[in-house]
Amino acid sequence: MTENLGFIGTGKMGAPMVRRLIDAGHALTVYDIRDEAVAPLIARGATKASSSREVADHAEIVFFSLPEPEDVRGEAIGAHGIINGERAKILVDLSTTGRPTTLVISETLAQNQIAIVDAPVSGGVAGANKGTLAVMASGDPAALERVRPLLANFGRLFVIGERPGMAQVMKLANNLLSATSLAVASEAVLMGMKAGLDPELMIEVINASTGRSSATETKFPQAILTRRFAYGFATGLMHKDVRLCLEEARSLGSPMTVGEAVRAIWQSTMRELGPDSDYTEIFRYLEQIASL
Repeated sequence: MTENLGFIGTGKMGAPMVRRLIDAGHALTVYDIRDEAVAPLIARGATKASSSREVADHAEIVFFSLPEPEDVRGEAIGAHGIINGERAKILVDLSTTGRPTTLVISETLAQNQIAIVDAPVSGGVAGANKGTLAVMASGDPAALERVRPLLANFGRLFVIGERPGMAQVMKLANNLLSATSLAVASEAVLMGMKAGLDPELMIEVINASTGRSSATETKFPQAILTRRFAYGFATGLMHKDVRLCLEEARSLGSPMTVGEAVRAIWQSTMRELGPDSDYTEIFRYLEQIASL
């Protein structure tokens, strides 16, 4: 069944997801603060809106793919947010915002009979393009069941639970591991290079051994060893996700000794290279420290 859908936030991750929904036969109304971000989607048949509220005037189901918790709060429950739209019934938040933001938005939207499904995704731009993302979803069972076939366009769906925010905790746990593996793999390879080892051979050996990770299997071959440093995810966003994870852990009284060290290295990387740098450039930052 085709739907009239709304989509807010058509950047690196949002745009390919919009394209997949269009290719599946759905009509899309889209909004982004940058006109250049929506222009290619308008050319594909999407309708341009001037605000999130206008998107919610045209669609019962609205998707978010936004970078920061503040952006999600504003576009959901702000003066020009979907809460003031005439048709919106379900918000599907694909962003990584943390559980507190999801709970505040959920409680506020419920006053206008709008349900929320928090559905953060993992797999990067490549996964968004290919439809191979891991989609972690939680929320009202009826709302989740209605959007299930839509989420299937993005990749594999994992239902985490019935309470809003549970999927956010799952995503933060995943991204902490991702941030940790990239940072520690960079340190390990740089140590080997200082001892005279070939980094390509090191990665080959690691990927045949117990130390392998997503960092060594994909990020090093594609973006670090090639010196491209263009994997498609910003250093600032990685630091944000680690920060949110540590805040969640503190609220639960859960230990994060290693997590604190991981946050410190990403904070230093962001300070040195800027929040818009590609997150694989953490290798360049550590390379400088190692004097290589």
